[in-house]
Amino acid sequence: MIRKFPTLWTLFSVSMVVALLLGACGGGTPSTDSADVAEASEDGAEGEFVCPEPNPKLEVTSTEFNLFVWTEYIPQDAIDCFEEVYGISVNRDEYSSNEELYAKLNAGGATYDLVQPTDYIVPLMIRQGLLEKLDKKKLPVLAGFDPNYLNLPFDPNNEYTIPYQAGTDAIVVNTDAVQTLPTKWADLWNPDYAGRLVSLDDSRVIIGATLLTLGYDLNSTDAAQLEEAKAKLAELVPNIKLFDSDSPKTALIAGDVDLGITWTGEAFLAQQETPAIQYVYPEEGAILWQDNYTIPVGAAHTDAAYAWMNYSMQPELFWQMLREFPYTNPSTATLEFAKANHPELHEAYINSNITNTPAEALANGKRLQDIGEAAPLYDRVFTEVKGE
Repeated sequence: MIRKFPTLWTLFSVSMVVALLLGACGGGTPSTDSADVAEASEDGAEGEFVCPEPNPKLEVTSTEFNLFVWTEYIPQDAIDCFEEVYGISVNRDEYSSNEELYAKLNAGGATYDLVQPTDYIVPLMIRQGLLEKLDKKKLPVLAGFDPNYLNLPFDPNNEYTIPYQAGTDAIVVNTDAVQTLPTKWADLWNPDYAGRLVSLDDSRVIIGATLLTLGYDLNSTDAAQLEEAKAKLAELVPNIKLFDSDSPKTALIAGDVDLGITWTGEAFLAQQETPAIQYVYPEEGAILWQDNYTIPVGAAHTDAAYAWMNYSMQPELFWQMLREFPYTNPSTATLEFAKANHPELHEAYINSNITNTPAEALANGKRLQDIGEAAPLYDRVFTEVKGE
């Protein structure tokens, strides 16, 4: 996941302004002065974002901070402001899969202070002794989070993690380019889609979706079922033009592919650029996920890690995720702030069936879980099918 696309959102913002002006000329409801003032109050004289004060400001002695995070997932303003208000240099490395994150930490020698694992790999990291328990007294920001994203089975009582963003993996399709629209994972095997798909480069997601088409649990550890999934997945490969977990929307927007498997935020941003792009929750069930912050064992700058989590996710900064990386935001306080101060972003977020997942899709959704010793088998199946 780098998840920053100011060009797309600039175009979207301009179109919103034009629409509002035309609506006012045609007798529609004009934008209110108070909303305009609220929007402008966070900008400097030259339109630059004014960094909010930390609330609260934690005592920090570290002078640097090492992040290891998904690509396209942190607003640049968050980094710039943190460096400004705390006087701390932020060093950021990025990864494109949980397996890459795990391998690097498990190999030892890593010097990271904060990482962003997805829910299913957290139990494995805990068992391997890779994560520190959190001191939640140092995380007042949690008071503004939706309880639905806390105390989940992968980390009871949030002993090790706090939520960052949530979302789904489902089907994305350009309805202008595809005549026979998919409604389930199994439809992606349609030979008419040969060479027209983009797929996440993610063994758990793609093998999991394949298992669902066979009527199996997406967390199956049964060797026979995984061999059957391998053969089934091999039949899908001719339809896949590229595997891309960095920016799958790019090929969709460019028209290089017509459909595929992607995340919430990538689909939403692609749709803003090309309205014909739609997000389909497959009948077998979309894959639900949650990314989280956690501190690796041996982190040298834990004071900076706590300061970062509180500051970057306080509403005055965290609202930018709705603009730049629009996944499902777990912070109720942030959504309330956006509604009051950035109503056009909040409205787009709430009214989208991509970011605001329908209740029926959530009820039918499936979550990846820790598969223990079967993890290498998934990696082998995926590698062999891709021909690597």
